[in-house]
Amino acid sequence: MADLAPNSPDLRLARRPEIGRMPQGSEREHRLRELWESAPGWRGWLSTVDHKRVGLRYIVTAFFFLIVGGVEALIMRIQLARPNSHLLSPEQYDQLFTMHGITMIFLYALPVLSGFSNYLWPLVLGARDMAFPRLNALSYWVFLFAGLFLYASFPLGQAPDAGWFNYVPLASLEYDTGPNIDVYALGMVLLGISTTVGSVNFVVTLLRMRAPGMSIDRLPILVWGTLTASAANLLAIPSVSLAFLMLWLDRQFGTHFFDVGNAGRPMLWQHLFWMFGHPWVYVVVLPAMGIVSDALPTLCRRPLVGYTPVAISTVATMIIGFVVWIHHMFATGIAPLALSFFGVASTLISVPSAVATFAWIATIWLGRPVYRVPFLFFAGFVLLFVIGGVSGVMTAAVPFDWQLTDTYFVVAHLHYVLLGINVFPVLGGIYYWFPKFTGKMTNETLGKLSFWVSFIGFNLGFFPMHISGLLGMPRRIYTYPADMGWNTTNMITSIGSFVLAIGILVFLVDIAISLRRGKPAGDNPWDAASLEWSVSSPPPSYNFAVVPVIASRNPLWEDRIEEGAHSRLDEGFLLDHGREALGTTSLDARPDIILRMPADSYAPFLLGVSSALLFVAMLLHAWIATAAMVAACGVSMVVWLWPERLLIQREPQPVEDAGASHE
Repeated sequence: MADLAPNSPDLRLARRPEIGRMPQGSEREHRLRELWESAPGWRGWLSTVDHKRVGLRYIVTAFFFLIVGGVEALIMRIQLARPNSHLLSPEQYDQLFTMHGITMIFLYALPVLSGFSNYLWPLVLGARDMAFPRLNALSYWVFLFAGLFLYASFPLGQAPDAGWFNYVPLASLEYDTGPNIDVYALGMVLLGISTTVGSVNFVVTLLRMRAPGMSIDRLPILVWGTLTASAANLLAIPSVSLAFLMLWLDRQFGTHFFDVGNAGRPMLWQHLFWMFGHPWVYVVVLPAMGIVSDALPTLCRRPLVGYTPVAISTVATMIIGFVVWIHHMFATGIAPLALSFFGVASTLISVPSAVATFAWIATIWLGRPVYRVPFLFFAGFVLLFVIGGVSGVMTAAVPFDWQLTDTYFVVAHLHYVLLGINVFPVLGGIYYWFPKFTGKMTNETLGKLSFWVSFIGFNLGFFPMHISGLLGMPRRIYTYPADMGWNTTNMITSIGSFVLAIGILVFLVDIAISLRRGKPAGDNPWDAASLEWSVSSPPPSYNFAVVPVIASRNPLWEDRIEEGAHSRLDEGFLLDHGREALGTTSLDARPDIILRMPADSYAPFLLGVSSALLFVAMLLHAWIATAAMVAACGVSMVVWLWPERLLIQREPQPVEDAGASHE
């Protein structure tokens, strides 16, 4: 196999010309930088709406929560490594495993993918920014403050303690009188605001902010994955937000939505929660699958096999995912006819996932793989994806699920799906796009060490959980007797979890060293095909000086593959009469209008702070402060919208090259 060194193109063909560039120091380049760059220092840090800075903040913050959740997991594994251990009390263990679940599922898994999408979407779509830059900044600030809100209860010993699933009546006031559940309920509503506004931004960006010619059949699979997840969020988030709001009203104002003694329905909680919870599994998987589908072909030196089936399967997976939520409720006494329907749907959802799996395998098989660090993580992901998918199909069988629904078998499946299928594409994606983020290369030796230690540790840690479950070990227990036959598997699981932690530590060391002493990467070190590699590394604040015109799915590989007409990558639309972006039509991406983009503003930060303080006041029953924070939110929104941003009603005019005039 041919090795792929930084800045070395495939031996068969030279690269296409650089796109959307202007000579450094030219008058127009200087003007674009003045228009788009954020202020230096703390003022720019608080006011920036640059999608690249927002995306990196998402990634860094989510990784911080990943480390915190990992430390919580290690403490639990010390507790469970040996029988009859009492490192933690039952109350402490309840809070620890609840916060671990909340952290990994809500504060890491989706936000880290939002970081990738925030950074990459405008670059791969050929746009200057997201559709709503200020909304983009708000989504990050609200996410950050929601995470801090949830964790502020932890040092006080009042953290959520009814599991991340938070089932009633266990979570009702009668059985949990402290503020623990109120923190969770309000924190999730606050976090839902962040997810919702971010999802709206992704959907509108896709519909209106693509480069001319980037029709829907030319979208990167990463875009398909995030678009599908965002559309699902707009349907699923209201369900869980309503459930948590109803629970908070039950606990604080004596309503009886879930109180069976007053005609309430505890099962209503499970329906509302899992109507959100199962689609959420695919929300945190489909964008990760998109990362693999877009980056793996570059390292295999060929386009993705089966682009159209993979795109269709991405959408089909989410559609079917909305009709399998009772997959989590097979043991709750639901009618047999409903069990049959949802069992079939739970099995059927494996079909579109299998389409993507075969596409990745075929891409590797028919390509010329280059065994660099990102490729190893992506290939490892494919294996973990198959293991997690197979155990999911097993639990789709109702009789089998009845036996194992509350055992460690389900814990193993959950971690293969939500950790293995998310973390490995994320780590591979960071290694793949790190040169674009920073302009530097990572260390291959440390990267490969990180992969092998993480891969071995992951399987050593989580595969034995299947055996523990088959041996009857229940979920959610903080200790166990010595004569149950679970000692060996639990010890192996605990050892594996620490090996995995060492692998993540090696990754962090590699990133830290590469940030300081990494070799210069050049603009396209992987000789990739997509638009983000056509600009400098790291990209300028305005992304593209000239918005290019696209005619294929692989614009930088058009000289080596036959995909019809060539893209006009060395010409396009020069927009320099202010912060401007090009708006295009929804289906075929024809130039439609020039959009005036908003400048940096403190309003998103102020609105995020005001929203967080509003929820703190509600938690403390400080109703006067609550009213004051509502007023503060209103003032922040007025600042946000004043003066009103309007569209510039002038037609976009193409230029022949970056140096041409634009009158």
